[in-house]
Amino acid sequence: MMWRALLLGLALLAACGSAQAGAQREPDLSPAMRAALSGQIAEGLAQTPQFSDPARLVGYLMWVAAESTRLRQRIPNRLVRENLLQTIWYEATRAGLEPALVLGLIQVESGFNKYAISRAGAIGLMQVMPFWTHLLGSGNPEQLLRMRVNLRYGCVILRHYIDQEHGNLFYALGRYNGSRGQSAYPDAVLSARRRWEVPARELQLAGR
Repeated sequence: MMWRALLLGLALLAACGSAQAGAQREPDLSPAMRAALSGQIAEGLAQTPQFSDPARLVGYLMWVAAESTRLRQRIPNRLVRENLLQTIWYEATRAGLEPALVLGLIQVESGFNKYAISRAGAIGLMQVMPFWTHLLGSGNPEQLLRMRVNLRYGCVILRHYIDQEHGNLFYALGRYNGSRGQSAYPDAVLSARRRWEVPARELQLAGR
């Protein structure tokens, strides 16, 4: 089953040619850090975001509408787009990340192809290396082809690297890609993030 799924991913990758994961290496995690990250991975997967503040709910719905319009050419099915955006919002905010940053990283890493597999073996939307499932999860890399699981891993890993780099996003993105200290990958993700940021005026228009 796993190899059939991986072969499917490789076939789709050959068609899109967009996966960009670099030479990522398995990190040396302390037992405490490994336990903490494993706990974050194991928590329940994304549900519908809940808002006690009506203004935040309206802002979220406007964001989904604006980003769904931008994503239409890449993902024609509206329900698929909105499900992806809902999950990105949930997992990004849960990890203390900007949804626009996660969208930018996905654009650079996989081109929004959830079956993408890089030459280095990284899998899915956020191009997560299989060794992370052995470090933090069930040890089954096939799970990384599931959208929610992939986003959970990707956001937790990126948050870990940001914390490790004391908030330096440039170096954290380099660690995520396996190219720390080189500018090409962080610059590409940060440039893509700017394209996914939604100005207040655009949110107002989306809410009409």
